[in-house]
Amino acid sequence: MQNTSTASASATGATKTRWTYKDFTWALSLFGTAVGAGVLFLPIKAGAGGFWPLVILALIAAPMTWFAHKSLARFVLSSKNPNADITDTVEEHYGKTGANLITFAYFFAIYPIVLIYGVGITNTVDSFMVNQLGMESIPRWLLSGVLIALMTAGVVFGKELMLKATSAMVYPLVIILLILSVYLIPDWNMSMIQTEADWSAMPKIIWLAIPIIVFSFNHSPVISQFAKEQRRIYGDEAVKKTDMITGGAAMMLMGFVMFFVFSVVLSMTPEQLNMAKEQNISVLSYLANVKDSPAISYLGPLVAFAAITSSYFGHFLGAHEGLVGLAKSRSKMPVANIEKISLAFIVITTWIVAIINPSILGMIETMGAPMIAGILFLLPVIAMQTVPAMAKYKTSVFARVFTVLCGIAAITSVIYGAF
Repeated sequence: MQNTSTASASATGATKTRWTYKDFTWALSLFGTAVGAGVLFLPIKAGAGGFWPLVILALIAAPMTWFAHKSLARFVLSSKNPNADITDTVEEHYGKTGANLITFAYFFAIYPIVLIYGVGITNTVDSFMVNQLGMESIPRWLLSGVLIALMTAGVVFGKELMLKATSAMVYPLVIILLILSVYLIPDWNMSMIQTEADWSAMPKIIWLAIPIIVFSFNHSPVISQFAKEQRRIYGDEAVKKTDMITGGAAMMLMGFVMFFVFSVVLSMTPEQLNMAKEQNISVLSYLANVKDSPAISYLGPLVAFAAITSSYFGHFLGAHEGLVGLAKSRSKMPVANIEKISLAFIVITTWIVAIINPSILGMIETMGAPMIAGILFLLPVIAMQTVPAMAKYKTSVFARVFTVLCGIAAITSVIYGAF
């Protein structure tokens, strides 16, 4: 009997450390959550400093992503409640004040991304109409208003359908981006590599590029659900699976996304990357305008449109729920009224920002990345040092130091850029 129990325990232990098909599907889900519109702007910022800073960014992207996300998963696992999400865990460890702060931070991590996509979809469609279809520009206030209204209507009146559609769009998008990465290989040139590197400025270039890496590789919104599922199956030993799967997702992200970034950067000149930044359009829209290729001319903007639209749906829902949650705790107004006012606030402010047309990369760096960095990079490590329940979930000293340094770098680079 004892031998049977020992064999069963050994088999269970082997399962925790062996890849299964379900583990692979979870890694794909984490990967798909991260691959969104941010990836389309990553080559512009990451490649702006030259080839060698890009190589260094590629090398640190995987450990940076893995250490942060596995720490956040461990943080969720530290709750006594097996069904706890990140907000519940914060409330358990730090009280209601802590939970309110996290809800506030989550809203302001997601809401700016909705604003970014309002600008991005307007610029993508305008560029496509002018450069590929040969049409005149529609007045920006009208074009942005129609696009935002249509996307929001899709969320409000067809939420279930939109969620299914966006889930289904992720993997074709990934395949098409991979095909485009390979398609650009014949256009690779040496202009980026031949540009003389300023090694003294290298640390600063890398420091200022970290926020866009944080933004583009972020899959924290799904970590709570992911950690809860692993805990349901593996109980107290779930940490082994979460570590393994988040590591797999990080390696997939580095391999796929950085291949796309390198392929795009090597097929363009530094001047073209700067031009894409000035025009405030995604790298695929810019390539569509300058490459003499029907495939890129039409496929590039369509991929950009699909990526931005799919990202908008998910982030709009998150921002709306977050704002309603914040308002409910501070207002006696009926929930239905709060939901309508919150919806109107997000739509109107997104429309206003789309008309103003601020720099998308600037918005990512100053509004999106800092809040994400605080929750993803700093919160779990601080908990490891201050919460007794996190003692057994501590990562290595190197991982903790590296994660904190990356989080601080993301936040301080934004502060530096503001001044």
